[in-house]
Amino acid sequence: MKTALGIILCLFLFAAAAWGEAPSTVIHIIQVKWKVDATPEQIKAVVDAVQQLPAKFPGLKRVWTRNVRYQGQEGFKQAIVMEFESLDALKKYENSAAQKWWYELYVPVREDSRTDDVTN
Repeated sequence: MKTALGIILCLFLFAAAAWGEAPSTVIHIIQVKWKVDATPEQIKAVVDAVQQLPAKFPGLKRVWTRNVRYQGQEGFKQAIVMEFESLDALKKYENSAAQKWWYELYVPVREDSRTDDVTN
């Protein structure tokens, strides 16, 4: 009985400590200005492809692409948000095969972009 209570207490303390910790994920925010001659089909292909990146790169947890409200700078029409497991995962993503695969579609239709990386 004492062992069971000890285990329950340890689990409770572990859970309480975990709830109080800040997440270690990194949010990578990309604001995109598409080229004037980029077609809707090309833009859709880029957005569809970025949604596939979590399956291609293990350190990438989630991707968001559907703008609900966007107040980007003049000409910037798209926000793409990626959630990486850690800062290390974001660093490993740079120049990875997954990033190069996506850039084959993205770079030809991107006129300009701005990025921000945020964590706790």
